[in-house]
Amino acid sequence: MSLPSPEPQQIPVVVLAGFLGSGKTTLLNHLLHRSGGSRIGAIVNDFGAIEIDAMAVAGALGDSTVSLGNGCLCCAVDASELDQYLERLAEPSLGIDVIVIEASGLAEPQELVRMVLASEHPGIVYGGLVEVVDAAEFDDTRSRHPEIDRHLALADLAVVNKLDRAADGERVLELVRSLVDRAAVVPASYGRIDPEFLFDCRPSEERLGQLSFDDLHEHGTDDHAEHLHSAYDSLSFVSREPLDPRRLMEFLDSRPEGLYRIKGYVDFGPYDVLNRYAVHAVGRFLRFYPEPWPAGGERLTQLVLIGSGIDASSLDKELGACRSDAPHADERGMWGVLRYVQNPEEDPAEPA
Repeated sequence: MSLPSPEPQQIPVVVLAGFLGSGKTTLLNHLLHRSGGSRIGAIVNDFGAIEIDAMAVAGALGDSTVSLGNGCLCCAVDASELDQYLERLAEPSLGIDVIVIEASGLAEPQELVRMVLASEHPGIVYGGLVEVVDAAEFDDTRSRHPEIDRHLALADLAVVNKLDRAADGERVLELVRSLVDRAAVVPASYGRIDPEFLFDCRPSEERLGQLSFDDLHEHGTDDHAEHLHSAYDSLSFVSREPLDPRRLMEFLDSRPEGLYRIKGYVDFGPYDVLNRYAVHAVGRFLRFYPEPWPAGGERLTQLVLIGSGIDASSLDKELGACRSDAPHADERGMWGVLRYVQNPEEDPAEPA
């Protein structure tokens, strides 16, 4: 069985969308200030000649900002032009860990997602669509912009922002949950969500001579009300036994509502003795990357699952049931996995 050659580490590209006033720029600034040492690049798309949003984040981003003014990104730029901006931010010397496209409040999220998926840049991968909604104005927003229901149905993560200003926040949360398609729904005030939930990334190595965002910004008081871990649940799964590819694909195909992010490495044992498989899943998007086992290291499956309202205990049992008890490989067993290994000659994968 011939396998595609391993791909280099790719930078997730997250599309941050939401109607005017939902709090996208506030959320992005919060992520920058609470990045945990990760370096975030941003493409900021204002609608208008004065780039207010770009100015709001430029102080934190510096040379890691690409600003597009006077038009909607989905209308003014095609996929090849977007690749030029992504190439600038994916330059290895910048050391970017994740790229955020902050869309204008009038942009069409579906088109932006298509543009990212159509990217031919080998250094990036789709990181999910985050839709931000204003809880206090949600009913009025739906009246003015009924397309918000469609946007939420496409989202991988919905952030219900400004809950501190909503008189009936629980009702809005339940309404948003009814509009999403298995996406995680996270409550927030002032755009405060945990960067680990959104990006699940840390610098791949220590950087010398570069201050992290944590060094540059003070986080304020240690008020437990500002702690963000309660908004999401996580599971770390480790197995010394290989996983059966058919069972794992059954698990991935039926992953539950609220499970936003899966990341890690899978050992398929006799199905591929030369490679481990890095897995990257966000919302409905899924991709595997075969790569040689590190010399001298123990062969393990190591996965991290992150979501909102997930049952970590049940997920742990379901993953445990994926362990393989077959000493020999079924020659067709890897077909489901290889479907999500992008071949350089093939078109970019669509969300799973």
